[in-house]
Amino acid sequence: MPIVTRRRILALLTGAAAAIGVPSIWMSLMKTYDGPTSDHFDGLRFFDPDGVPPKSLAEVLRWQYGGERHRAKWPEWAPSPHSDIPPPRVNGAGVRLSFVGHASWLVQTGGLNILVDPVWSMRASPFSFAGPKRHNDPGIAFEKLPGIDAVLVSHGHYDHLDLATLSKLAATCAPRVITPLGNDVTMRDADAAIRAEAFDWHHRVELGNGIAVTLVPTRHWSARGLFDRNKTLWASFVLETPAGKLYIVCDSGYGDGRHFRRVADAHGPLRLAILPIGAYEPRWFMRDQHMNPEDAVKALADCGAAQALAHHHGTFQLTDEAIDAPAIALGEALDAANVPREKFATLKPGQVFEI
Repeated sequence: MPIVTRRRILALLTGAAAAIGVPSIWMSLMKTYDGPTSDHFDGLRFFDPDGVPPKSLAEVLRWQYGGERHRAKWPEWAPSPHSDIPPPRVNGAGVRLSFVGHASWLVQTGGLNILVDPVWSMRASPFSFAGPKRHNDPGIAFEKLPGIDAVLVSHGHYDHLDLATLSKLAATCAPRVITPLGNDVTMRDADAAIRAEAFDWHHRVELGNGIAVTLVPTRHWSARGLFDRNKTLWASFVLETPAGKLYIVCDSGYGDGRHFRRVADAHGPLRLAILPIGAYEPRWFMRDQHMNPEDAVKALADCGAAQALAHHHGTFQLTDEAIDAPAIALGEALDAANVPREKFATLKPGQVFEI
């Protein structure tokens, strides 16, 4: 097979893997979680009792090659006009949130610096030559980061769990890394210096200075290799801060909204929700695992947060919609629901939101 064709196939499969975790042939012998059974772990694989199984390889191929695909062309480079240089610490009752890009955030509050799903790599992929690549720089240059105390990693897909970035953080400031069950094995197998701590759904973890995080169920799944589908867990986070609780949803489908309503019941009132709005086309393929902007507006209503910030868009082209489609559709969905647009803000990398 010509090398161009091989690279094209790798790029397509790697892109699908980053978007929805399609198992891939190059990571077939990964170590995975081994633990007791539960209401969402059968002894071999995790599952969402209220969700649906991930798409099959046949459905992936239908999406990629079925002749019905309409993939928007993104600009080769779409730089943000913003670049943040965070302060060393934020003390007192405030929260400072800096959007790094895609699903990556820096949260500064209560004297702690917390990163969410940090990805500074050029590609969301195991390869340097294939897979989704960045269309803009991170909103904070890595060397401008303050000392990081803790990192929250939601699940194992390549656009959320970036081993190169975690290894670099381990070498520079050695933060705690809080992650759902099994992802700690992936991290430590790559670099023993990564201080990974794995927890189950509903586990509350004290981070210090009165700040804590609880892992909560979310409608998604996980895979990095051929034989590890759903062998690691996925989660969203409820972060307790001096300014109130932040609900951080890094990746999720909407379903019937019960995941969001349950968080409201168990953890409300919520001061802020960070909700994904991108990687949603085509809907027949993506709706069970990724929300579109209309879904995200429903999720905001369900969780009852006073304010929302949008993410998971505009940096890596994982699916078929245009680079600006999520932001445009979000505004339309807010108008249709009679929700003020300022209640659900869309930032560019490098922009800051403060509570």
